[in-house]
Amino acid sequence: MSELQDSITLKWKNALKAKDKLKASVFSTLRSEIKYESIRRRADLTDADVLKVIARSVKQHKDSIEQFRRGGREDLVAKESAELKILEEFLPKQLSENEVEEIIKQVIADSGAGGMSDMGRVMKATMARLQGRADGKVVSGKVKQLLGE
Repeated sequence: MSELQDSITLKWKNALKAKDKLKASVFSTLRSEIKYESIRRRADLTDADVLKVIARSVKQHKDSIEQFRRGGREDLVAKESAELKILEEFLPKQLSENEVEEIIKQVIADSGAGGMSDMGRVMKATMARLQGRADGKVVSGKVKQLLGE
């Protein structure tokens, strides 16, 4: 078991002892997602793998918040936002848009990308360098902007 998994389990136990239903629920769901991913891969997960599971869960929460906002369900927006805040504690510090843009420019220069036909290659290399420190939608928009220039 990775250190991050141990940390999540400890926080889950502490939330149960403190009778914090929200945190206990978030950590319980996260532990289930991690266990499912471990079974799917038929291997123990590394901290990097666990971070990918957390990032996927964060993305799902953000999408849910967006959907609930459009549907006028502010009660569910508040619940999802609270859960999202708990999950984001585990993610590495997010980079600013300027920092992301600089990394993308560097990737474009290194790869010799010349247009939109190279977007997939640039996205793959950029996301590998960012390692969860930026939202994929933001990165995609910046790559399109820079390759379109």
